[in-house]
Amino acid sequence: MGRAVAIYLAEQGYYVYAGSRTPQKLFDVRSENLYPLELDITDPRSIEQAVSRIGTIDILVNNAGYGLVSTVEEVEEVEMFNQFNVNVFGVMRMCKAVIPKMRKQKSGIIINISSFLGKIGLPLLTFYNASKYAVEGITDSLRYELRDFNIRVHSIMPGFFDTNFARDNLVANPATFSEASPYARMVSTLAPVIIEQINNGNDTMEVAKLILEMIEDQRAPARQTAGDKSKKFIPMKRELSDEDFERRVRAYYGLKDG
Repeated sequence: MGRAVAIYLAEQGYYVYAGSRTPQKLFDVRSENLYPLELDITDPRSIEQAVSRIGTIDILVNNAGYGLVSTVEEVEEVEMFNQFNVNVFGVMRMCKAVIPKMRKQKSGIIINISSFLGKIGLPLLTFYNASKYAVEGITDSLRYELRDFNIRVHSIMPGFFDTNFARDNLVANPATFSEASPYARMVSTLAPVIIEQINNGNDTMEVAKLILEMIEDQRAPARQTAGDKSKKFIPMKRELSDEDFERRVRAYYGLKDG
C-alpha cells in the first residue's frame, strides 16, 4: 500500500520521500520525484537522521504496520510490545519528529493509515485491533492539538487489500496456531478466511487516490473508509447494538454462537 501511494503521488507531481527499512526495494521506482529513504520507525535516531535530510515537509503519511495474530492468553510479552512499538509508538515518533517543521511553517497534513479494525474487533487480532484503535485516538486528539497551527490530521481506515500484508506482515504466535491450543477450532475456522480475504482484497490504488483527494481537499473529513469490508462493517457497527453486531460478525465468519 505504501509503495502504491508513493508511486502515485510522485506521478501527480509531488516530491515523495519513501521511508523504508529496506529502501533498496524501491530503487526500481526511483525518479526525480521519488526518493527512497532509509527509515526505521522503531529507532528515534533513524527517524532524526531521515527527517534532518528533508527541508520542508508538507505531508506525512504514516503507513508502516503489521498484524500480530494471537490470543490474549497465549501472547508473549515481547510480541505485545513489538505490535505497539511499530503500529502506535512508530506513528507517535514520526508525528513528534515532523510536527515542529509543520508548526513553524504554519501548515501541514498528517494522514494516518489505520484500519477498519480500528473501529471493530475480531478474535485473534486483538493486539492489532487495539493498536489501530489507538491510532484512531491519536488522530482525534492531534486534530485538537494542531488545529491552531493550520495542520490537518486525518485517518484512512482500509478494509482488506491485496498487498503483501498476509504474506509478509502477519506474525503468528506459535502457541495459538498449535493443534494443542484451546483455540484451535477458532483458528482453523477464522484464519484461512481472513488470509483469503486479504489476498483477494481491493486494489491498493483505491487508497492512493483517496489519499490524494484528502490532501487536495481542505474540507476533507477527519477519516474515511476504503475497501469493501470497511465500507460494509463500519456503517453496520454504527447502526446496530454491540450485541447485534457481534452476532452478525460471528455468523459472517462461521464462528460458533453461544
